[in-house]
Amino acid sequence: MNIEIREVGKKKKYYLAHSFREGKKVKKIRRYLGIDLDEKKLNNLRKRAEEILRQQIESYKIIRNPLENQLSEHELNLLKRLIIKNPIKIKHLSKDEWREFSEMFTYNTNAIEGSEATLKEVKDILEKNKWSDDLTKEDISESYGVNEAVKFIRENKEQVSLDLIKKLHKIVFKNSKDFAGDFRKKGIEVVIRNAFGDIVHVGAPSNRVRGLLRELIEWYSKNKKKYHGLILATVIHNQFETIHPFADGNGRVGRLLLNNILLKHGLPPVNISLDNRKEYYLALQGYQKKGNLRPMIELVLKEYKILKKKIG
Repeated sequence: MNIEIREVGKKKKYYLAHSFREGKKVKKIRRYLGIDLDEKKLNNLRKRAEEILRQQIESYKIIRNPLENQLSEHELNLLKRLIIKNPIKIKHLSKDEWREFSEMFTYNTNAIEGSEATLKEVKDILEKNKWSDDLTKEDISESYGVNEAVKFIRENKEQVSLDLIKKLHKIVFKNSKDFAGDFRKKGIEVVIRNAFGDIVHVGAPSNRVRGLLRELIEWYSKNKKKYHGLILATVIHNQFETIHPFADGNGRVGRLLLNNILLKHGLPPVNISLDNRKEYYLALQGYQKKGNLRPMIELVLKEYKILKKKIG
C-alpha cells in the first residue's frame, strides 16, 4: 500500500492506494485520507485506512459463482444430507397463519436492527393502526413497511433482479429514509464494527455494487434449477449481505430476499428471530470469511422447527 498525493490548486489531497490481481485483471483501490495533512496525522489516518483497505480487498474478491470455488462436491452433498435429515414440516400457510407470520417476522427483523417496538406494539400497529407515543416514527413506519413487503413477495412472481431489490428497500423505508430504493452512491462505503471497535465486515466498494449484484443474479439464473431452494436462498441472502448495497437497511431487505427465494421454490417462509441474532451474525461471518453456507442453512432449519411450534 502506498500514499498518493494529488495537487488541487494550492492544496494536496492524500489517498492510500493499493493494487492487486483479481483473476487476469489488476485492480486498484484508493481510500481518501484528507487535505494538507501533516506527517503525524497522515500516519494515524494511514493505520486505520490500511485495516479498512485490507477488508475492502476481500470484498473485491467476492467470487462470481458463490458455490463454484467455495463448496466441493463433498461439501455440497453434506448440505443436501443435512436438508434431507431435517425435513421441513411446515406446509402452505393459511390466511391467519400468514398474518401471524408477517407480524412475527416484522417484529423480529426490525428488532434485530435496533427497533424498540415490542411484538404486542407491532400487532397493535398492523391490526389496529394504534401505537404508543413512545415509539419513534421510524419504528412505526418500518413496521408498516416490512408487513407490506411480506405481502409484496407473496404476490409478486419475480425471483431476483436489481429492480426487485430496490423495490423491497423502497417499500420498507419509503417513510423513514430519504434514500429509500437507492443503492449506495459512489464514495459511500460501509464499515461495520463491533462493540470493541473491531471491523467485522466491510461492504463491497460502492463502484462495484451493481456489478456484483448483476453477477449474483446471473449466477442464480443459471443455477435455480440445479440446487435445492434452501441452498439458493441462503446463497442469495449471504452474498447480498456481503455486498451490502444500501447505506442502511441491508439486513431487512436481505431477509426478505431469503424468503422470496424460498417461496418461489415452494418452501415456506422463515423468521430469523431476535433470540437467535448472535447465531445469525456468526453464520453471516462464517460465509463472509470462509464461504461456509452450512451455519446459515442450519439456522434456517432450526427456525423452521421453532415456527412449526408457533403456527404449524
